[in-house]
Amino acid sequence: MSTIVDMDSKTAFSRLADQIRSIRLQRGLTQAQLAERAHVSRLTVIAIEKGSPSVSASSYVEVACALGAEINLVPARMPTLEEVKKLFADE
Repeated sequence: MSTIVDMDSKTAFSRLADQIRSIRLQRGLTQAQLAERAHVSRLTVIAIEKGSPSVSASSYVEVACALGAEINLVPARMPTLEEVKKLFADE
């Protein structure tokens, strides 16, 4: 039996940002190169890698596609201790 975990949006955006940054680095791309491939500004890539909720969903998708990735929904899991520390550090 699975348990439903309530996840706050800050944690979800932070996890997505970390995944995007990690894939970009694995691909050996700079933020500027990724921005050019995704047809968004470098400032948009920076905002996405910071987990900004103010960036449009289409920009997140464009960046993911430019990385050869997709955004995939998975069941939420409890935040790690590091994620909790990061949430409080951002305040």
